[in-house]
Amino acid sequence: MRDRLYIGGEWRPPVKGGKIPVFNPYSEQVIHHVAAGTPEDVDLAVAAAKAAFPAWRQTSGSVRGMFLKAIAAKVRARKDELARLSSLNNGKPLAEALIDMQDVASSFDYYGELAADLDRERDCTVEVPDSAYRATMRREPLGVAGLIVPWNFPLVTTSWKVAPALAAGCTVVLKPSEVTPIVELELGAIADEVGLPRGVLNLVTGLGPDVGAPLTTHKDVAKVSFTGSNGVGSRVMAAASQGPKAVSLELGGKSPIVVFADADLDIATNCVVNGIFFNAGQMCSATSRLLVEESIAPRLIERVIAAAKALKPGDPLSSATTLGPLTSKAQYDKVLSYIARGKAEGLSLLLGGGRPEGLETGWFIAPTLFGDVPVSSPLWREEIFGPVLCMRTFASEAEAIELANDSDFGLVATVVTRDREKSERVADAIEAGLVWINSPQVIFVETSWGGFKASGIGRELGPWGLDAYLEVKHKARRLMPAA
Repeated sequence: MRDRLYIGGEWRPPVKGGKIPVFNPYSEQVIHHVAAGTPEDVDLAVAAAKAAFPAWRQTSGSVRGMFLKAIAAKVRARKDELARLSSLNNGKPLAEALIDMQDVASSFDYYGELAADLDRERDCTVEVPDSAYRATMRREPLGVAGLIVPWNFPLVTTSWKVAPALAAGCTVVLKPSEVTPIVELELGAIADEVGLPRGVLNLVTGLGPDVGAPLTTHKDVAKVSFTGSNGVGSRVMAAASQGPKAVSLELGGKSPIVVFADADLDIATNCVVNGIFFNAGQMCSATSRLLVEESIAPRLIERVIAAAKALKPGDPLSSATTLGPLTSKAQYDKVLSYIARGKAEGLSLLLGGGRPEGLETGWFIAPTLFGDVPVSSPLWREEIFGPVLCMRTFASEAEAIELANDSDFGLVATVVTRDREKSERVADAIEAGLVWINSPQVIFVETSWGGFKASGIGRELGPWGLDAYLEVKHKARRLMPAA
């Protein structure tokens, strides 16, 4: 476990020498301390990234792509170790962490391919109506990218940002979450192992006000990409506007899952349970609002309750565990406060509502389900970020769409029905960046990630993720007569 900052290709102690405790959410014990970066460390990291940028931007896309693919290969080679570190610090079951590492490697491989494609796209001809001119277009890297990532999917969200930024030719200063920095720091070691040029990737651990804020406002940072809460995201956007500089925000969600009466109940149950209880519900994409057509509500709820009760909470490093603890004490307390609020409102508690039986330590919350939740309830409208599902019924397709869209957020949604035309109709009508149909939350690196409304601005993944780190430049040459 590393306890220094990775700046300019070297592991350095923080300027002011501070440390931050890192916890194991299963034992509730401090397992490590990492460097507490400060604005002085941010200055050093940005300076290193700025110095490395001219050479990195001139490096061919195919060579940049080779570095990215080498990182992917290292992640795959170390996947068991990296997954264990992630589980130890984040609390997710080891099986989920192993899936995460595969996603990380896939992201670096994918953007390695797109980096090579940039070579073939340089100076593309643009048709213009005046034959006296020749116009061309090229895409160029923005510069130094400041990347701020959350704690719920260590290395995964990081790869969604770092891989396209490096592919585009940007250099990077990464701020991992202070809650889950252990596995994130291994990316610096992997950069060393593959010979990534010094300063191209820099990692500064620390608290938001000490690292994230100065990174966002730094005059030499051309782009800020943030994933996290809406409150912090709003502050990031306001601070970046002082530049101004390019900003991408992937924020919260309060996503619906809509189950129609003709749905396959086995598929519906799987979609509901995985959509809210995977990663202990700590997902911006959690489908935490369950909308069920009236006629099948009792049968579906019975199945969901049975499947939720079958989840096995316990040591995340055990192969038997399918439900881990929440990642931090702060998040544990927050989720419990929402549950207490639901009870105080007199909501119908159908399942859970507290700590699982038999577990005396660890920040565990049992799968929880409230039924017939009013649309005015904070539990229906606000992102809880935990294993808490709220349900209500609908009588018609139009009502289902209205309920699904009655939210400040618009990140994802799920639709479950055997009727193909209905599924397409409803998916098209829902205001969300991604809609799954008869499927659990499968994410492909080739498709975009991002939402409507308060769920953020910009897109990650796919070619859109690469575009987020590129500027478009056009040249118009007046054709001169031969001398």
